[in-house]
Amino acid sequence: MCRVLAYIGPEVPVESLLLTPENSLVNQSLDPERHPQLQLAGWGFGIWSEHLLKPDEPLLYHRPMAAFYDDNAPGIVPSLQASTLLAHVRAADYDASCVLADENCHPFSFDGAPWIIAQNGDLPGWQLLQRELLQHCKDEFLSQMRGTTDTEFLYVLLLSLLGDDSDDGVQLAVEELLRLVAKAMETLDLPALTKLKMALVAPGRIIGVNAGLGHQGETAPEGDWRELRKAGPGTDDFALSMLLEPMYLSTGRDFEHDAGTYGFGQYSPEEATSAIFASEPLTDEEDDWSHLEFGHVVFLRTTDEGIDQDVRALSV
Repeated sequence: MCRVLAYIGPEVPVESLLLTPENSLVNQSLDPERHPQLQLAGWGFGIWSEHLLKPDEPLLYHRPMAAFYDDNAPGIVPSLQASTLLAHVRAADYDASCVLADENCHPFSFDGAPWIIAQNGDLPGWQLLQRELLQHCKDEFLSQMRGTTDTEFLYVLLLSLLGDDSDDGVQLAVEELLRLVAKAMETLDLPALTKLKMALVAPGRIIGVNAGLGHQGETAPEGDWRELRKAGPGTDDFALSMLLEPMYLSTGRDFEHDAGTYGFGQYSPEEATSAIFASEPLTDEEDDWSHLEFGHVVFLRTTDEGIDQDVRALSV
């Protein structure tokens, strides 16, 4: 699966998130701690910063090559800082069926959308599932789809289901998306393990989703992901473990002063000034990171008092 990283808080050097931590996102493209597949199919990031000429718009960077091999990164990334960031490294089967193009690199951003999106997940057979799902897609978003990835199509579907961009509105849209995908799989007899581990990001806001469907399209698959992982790559149990694995959260203060090592003191969300949502911890000290368990969504927002964090169970 791909790897995702989202940040909100005071302005920090982008390299302190993408390049310098022990398990930085760029390092994860070559040596991910929790997945055997290399992230070779491209990478990208979107940032907001008060120092940009257009501070209200995301600055987007995409390149269809492995992040660790991108010769532009050492020149561009150290020149940037951000108060909101969404970054992604893309894993895909490295063969003729994998289209390497800017249009297929996350994060995705559409005109008229309140969020940019990136995902480490998979919707198998999404091209066929479109027969059932396209009726729920709005033309204003479908017409902006440029690539050939399942994530961009899910972005279209999610935006089409969104009543408003409130926390409640997004939760309802995510739950409806899962129901529609499960129903389409049942109707077309195409059940498959589906991972929807995504981040929706807007200035000062992160919505992190850890959801999906089991091998038979079930909405509440069960198992201990650590035990299932012992089955090894290529097995159904291992694939299920990747679905059930948590996403990772960290809240703290003074990221901007010690961002390279992440040796900051841990604070509760109410006392924190910054938050990170990620596929993998950026440090070896996993105890510094809390879990977003499967079947849950987290809403993170910067406020004058600190970080507002709300974790909810999804109802599907």
